[in-house]
Amino acid sequence: MVWKLIPLPYDVELETRTILKQLPAAHAALAELKGLAYSIPNHEILLNTLAIQEAKDSSAVENIITTHDELFKSDLEFETLSPAIKEVQNYVAAMKRGFALLEERGMVTNKTILEIQATLEGNNAGFRKLPGTALKNAQTGETVYLPPQDANEILALMGNLEEFINRPELSDYDPLVKMALIHFQFESIHPFYDGNGRTGRILNILYLIQHGLLKLPILYLSSHIIQNKADYYRLLQGVRENGDWENWISYMIRGVENTARETIVLIENLKVLLADMKNLLRDNYKFYSQELLNNLFKHPYTKIEFVVRDLGVSRITAANYLNKLADDGVLRKEKLGTGNYYVNERLFSLLSQKG
Repeated sequence: MVWKLIPLPYDVELETRTILKQLPAAHAALAELKGLAYSIPNHEILLNTLAIQEAKDSSAVENIITTHDELFKSDLEFETLSPAIKEVQNYVAAMKRGFALLEERGMVTNKTILEIQATLEGNNAGFRKLPGTALKNAQTGETVYLPPQDANEILALMGNLEEFINRPELSDYDPLVKMALIHFQFESIHPFYDGNGRTGRILNILYLIQHGLLKLPILYLSSHIIQNKADYYRLLQGVRENGDWENWISYMIRGVENTARETIVLIENLKVLLADMKNLLRDNYKFYSQELLNNLFKHPYTKIEFVVRDLGVSRITAANYLNKLADDGVLRKEKLGTGNYYVNERLFSLLSQKG
């Protein structure tokens, strides 16, 4: 008998003893991460550094491979972007767009999901209208799962998913269990021609924010998936073939806990670098300002134009600041094309080591 996707909620007990034992540690890690985010007042620092980590890893799940050096150079807009870099930049833009819409609307709607996917893919194709989509084994070409083919069925299932996301009375499951369930349902509907995996991973983060478990989209759960990619696809399929919800949900909760703890360590190290740089600049340079410090941490690779914009100074003044810091070894000056850029080496090292 072929498995068929049905609307939520499922008539099955998902919160097994194993799952319930996992939840407290995952919630504790998320609570610590959420609190830690408040300790860095300039949220752009976290969004610009951690969002790009999530984007890089989420794209890698789809075999779109980039390096930190390529990503930070692309932010400088000195040269034509490769297709892979453009894909990652689109992911960052899509995540930030989804976060902005969540703050504006207070909920994750299908309109939000459509806007996220449109930003990712650079088109407005919307939900699938034509049959023919099949999920295949990359090695053998064998069809492993056939998602809904009828456009009306896809619309109905996405309407049901939207309702499930935003009406807590439909299920009293723990939010982390519901996140795993929602992710399974979205990926099984597979509503788009392209970008389903990345859209679904952004949806995970937005759901946690919507339910107060995170403040900012800084949990890069994709790092857990890329490190355990075969398990991710195997466990998704295990639900469809064997009804194995426990192992799927356990995998997702474990991913939340592990990546939350990794992100906590990263932010703690980031705070140390911020404090060290602040003391160095304040004690040795008359041109120190909080805006300059923020600039050097929002942009691991900065340039004169960024300093002009962020500090409201002239181009000559901005160049003098950056060149003085480069001459003193605080930053590393590099040339790219006809322009120069300046590297915060300790920050780059911290972020690329995580990668």
